[in-house]
Amino acid sequence: MNDTVVTDSVKRFKWVGTRPIRPDGVPKVTGKALYGGDYRLPGMLYGKILRSPHAHARIRSIDTSAAEKLPGVKAVVTSKDLPDQKFDYIGPERVAQNFWHITRNIMAREKVLYEGHAVAAIAAISASVAEEAASLIKVDYEVLPHVIDVDEAMADNAPLLFEDMITRGIEPAPTKPSNISKRLEFAVGDLDAGFKQADVVIEKEFKTAAVHQAYIEPHACVARCDADGQTEIWSSSQGHFQMRALTAQILKKPVGDLRVYPAEIGGGFGGKTVTYLEPIATLLSMKSGNPVRLMMSREDVFRSTGPTSGSSMWVKIGVTKDGKIVAADGIFKFQSGAFPGSPVMNGCLCAFAPYDIPNQRAVGYDVVSNRPKAAAYRAPGSPISAFAVESVLDMCAQKIGMDPLELRHKNACRIGTPTIFGPKHAHDGYVQTVEALQNHPAYKVKLGKNQGRGVASGYWFNGGGDSSATIQVNSDGTVLVATGSPDIGGSRASMAIMAAETLGVDYGQVRAIVADTGSVGYTHVTGGSRVTFATGTAVVNATKNVIKDLCKRAALIWDVDPDAVVWEDGFAKPAGANVGDFEPLSLKALAAKASATGGPITAAASVNAGGQAPGFSTQFCDVEVDPETGKVTILRFVAAQDVGRAIHPSYVEGQIQGGVVQGIGWALNEEYIYNAKGQLDNPGFLDYRCPVASDLPMIDAVLVEVPNPAHPYGAKGVGEVNICPPMAAIANAIDNAIGVRMDCLPMSPPRLLEAIDAKGA
Repeated sequence: MNDTVVTDSVKRFKWVGTRPIRPDGVPKVTGKALYGGDYRLPGMLYGKILRSPHAHARIRSIDTSAAEKLPGVKAVVTSKDLPDQKFDYIGPERVAQNFWHITRNIMAREKVLYEGHAVAAIAAISASVAEEAASLIKVDYEVLPHVIDVDEAMADNAPLLFEDMITRGIEPAPTKPSNISKRLEFAVGDLDAGFKQADVVIEKEFKTAAVHQAYIEPHACVARCDADGQTEIWSSSQGHFQMRALTAQILKKPVGDLRVYPAEIGGGFGGKTVTYLEPIATLLSMKSGNPVRLMMSREDVFRSTGPTSGSSMWVKIGVTKDGKIVAADGIFKFQSGAFPGSPVMNGCLCAFAPYDIPNQRAVGYDVVSNRPKAAAYRAPGSPISAFAVESVLDMCAQKIGMDPLELRHKNACRIGTPTIFGPKHAHDGYVQTVEALQNHPAYKVKLGKNQGRGVASGYWFNGGGDSSATIQVNSDGTVLVATGSPDIGGSRASMAIMAAETLGVDYGQVRAIVADTGSVGYTHVTGGSRVTFATGTAVVNATKNVIKDLCKRAALIWDVDPDAVVWEDGFAKPAGANVGDFEPLSLKALAAKASATGGPITAAASVNAGGQAPGFSTQFCDVEVDPETGKVTILRFVAAQDVGRAIHPSYVEGQIQGGVVQGIGWALNEEYIYNAKGQLDNPGFLDYRCPVASDLPMIDAVLVEVPNPAHPYGAKGVGEVNICPPMAAIANAIDNAIGVRMDCLPMSPPRLLEAIDAKGA
């Protein structure tokens, strides 16, 4: 069941809001689609990466001589083959990068900092030869004490990953090194005064485990480097322009020497915005003179690529008897993994964002530990802080006897509500998601014994930024739309829909493709829920440029002024009766006369899109808890989300349902489990427990449409905010069912059963 709630007087469109067939469906279903590991080039070699068995160890020496002598081995590289990088944080604080860290994550130098850390790489004539060569490399390690947990990593006596790391964000700067990379603080109002106004104050601590994005396709790429330095890379990533830029920087090659082709991508969710293999494959190709393929195993993916952070949090909220939130405070400590850069800033900024709270503060700590460097995962940081905040809000609602949706409605942010990070909210959408659930018939359904209902909300910024598109009109009137955005959530369909809508032609006439870095202008990654908004704007702008050109060509044919021609419903028409009695010219007719009216009909547009609207989601779920086993069964899940305007509703519903499913896994089962040596004990889908179909109910996606005026068709990003509420909604439902408040993720059967037994004792 899927409901659409329309909250404005919607302008009706011919294609926007419809559900045409997905353009990538047939090649994927038939197995013809090419992913990163599917490419084969003449003379291609097979790469293998040797990875550390230790969580923390100093590298005394690496002897690759035996591997280099093995017949069939064509190249061996270690960190000494990678250029040095300057220690410097580049870019805005929320997404700052340090290439000194990045190059050491790609290949360990002074120390290995987590099990699975790359130490050396081989290119050989076969996978078996590469495997054997890797076993011949001798690494002399000095094993060091390690630390996994975030609270333990912050302790004064914790083993240090970096002996010279001084916490940033503290004035005056500390004199003693620690594993705390950075401290952040954001605040508005007067906390003390706010809490004095409260009738009820609740505070609680929470912990969450690190979880992986669990994409189906492992990381893979093929690189070919010619003798003149020109390099081609075929990569499965969320941004081939990003892979080009990172590879060029890490190898200190001119960006213009690299051309990167986008493969199909079997899932990313933020985890494929990072480069792990591309620079190594390129380096192996440079040394060997042959194309090189590198592909991770599933175990490599879990041990060596970024999960999202685990966390330790404390949240305190004060409310009045009538349900007004007067103060909120939070401390959020996030694991960044082996190198700085957790999404803790996002967690701080999103934690209280859906609400109008006059007095609030959020303090964040970015903490390194001996585990893979954290990477983005769907609204990175926001789901973690939402678990804590939305759980405490539920406790507040219980304490004052108020319906949890009513509490959120009473305190909902609206246009003009201040945020903790400065600007006032410029868009509505949140309160409408709450109202959609208040009016949902399932919210009134009575529940039985050991059953409970939980509510939670979430916020994500959504993104804009750099995107490019080109439009080509073919001689038969068909249209090619080329963008630089890898298609993860249905962007080829949405780009074709928006181009068809703007041109006034049939969707079937438009083909959308993802072009390589040499064939379209620079485009930032597919991430941050930015593509339909930013790349869609570029597509519409390019299409409008085509329309201007078409009107000029019609004017030339009719021998009138270009201003006397208008474009309507796929035809050039006289702007008025005084222009003349001309038969309208279709796109096909004008395309057939292209050579006679100026040559090929093409246009391009690039944007740095601003004006994106944030994502708001409110969800409720019904659960049943088995008190004898601790098993939680999800009976019903309803997710209302402000989607701006759904360009392709089926894809939008799929995004919402996918985010909820991942949130259910995060809530109930998924976690990294380390042994006493700091080694991951569950690096595979048999032991890392993702939800399967039998674990899930039908997920009701409620599309709330509050269009964004900054987008030609009102689009808002929809891919991420849906993962923010589920963990808290499920925790709140468990508490509602059996009166047990879970404050640690995952709420797996053994952990829940322990809490049930503790309550009974």
